[in-house]
Amino acid sequence: MDSIYQHFRPDEKEFIDQVLAWKQYVEDAYAPELTDFLDPRMQRIVNTVTGNHDAVSVRAFGGYRESERKRMLLFPDYFSPDEEDFHLALFEVHYPAKFVSFEHKHVLGSLMALGLKREKFGDILIGEGRIQFFAAAELSDFIQMEFRQIGKTPVTLTKMQLGEAIGQQQRWLEKQATVSSLRLDAILSAVYNISRQKTRMLIEHGLVKVNWKTVEDPAFQCGEGDTFSTRGYGRSRLIRVEGKTKKEKWRMVAGILK
Repeated sequence: MDSIYQHFRPDEKEFIDQVLAWKQYVEDAYAPELTDFLDPRMQRIVNTVTGNHDAVSVRAFGGYRESERKRMLLFPDYFSPDEEDFHLALFEVHYPAKFVSFEHKHVLGSLMALGLKREKFGDILIGEGRIQFFAAAELSDFIQMEFRQIGKTPVTLTKMQLGEAIGQQQRWLEKQATVSSLRLDAILSAVYNISRQKTRMLIEHGLVKVNWKTVEDPAFQCGEGDTFSTRGYGRSRLIRVEGKTKKEKWRMVAGILK
């Protein structure tokens, strides 16, 4: 059991235990288990913990091909899942686009104000004056009844078919760099071409998230697949670590979301 935990960070132990419990349920009850919406880091943990297990398989779906946040279905060998088994709902928000504009944070803040956990909502899609979001289908009635405004602007909702989702083709610009260590401040300094002092200030002021969690320790050790969100600089990702140079520095490839 300890061998599973050693692949992840100490603060992820609670979620790993949850995944193990889901896996055990599927084995014991011989029935599928559906998760809430998980971020990519959580999805990676689920895939790693379940592994190539004959008795338990896993699939992920978030409503459209490029979705970032997805619900995951753990299921026994007899089960053949389809899209309906993920219980997803897609809503379009109608608002006076000629007079106001909203960013992702405005929509998410208003959804969270309903008193629901972040895990009950999937991706929020914004484009060409349109706003859509995915949610857990079991909460559809509640959301349609309670979601009435973004900020102070009144809005209405229409439930859509999943195939009507706004296309969100993300583009990641790859960047090769060499860093002295895999510390968070060193990674961000190389990715954004800013000084280590500047990155330390951003981190210590709570302006940096790693895998969707605020990290305030500049010495935080990063690993392949980590996603960073830095206030004022956007989102980036440590795609892979390619080993050390002769001078004992790390070669890495990062991605910057365009």
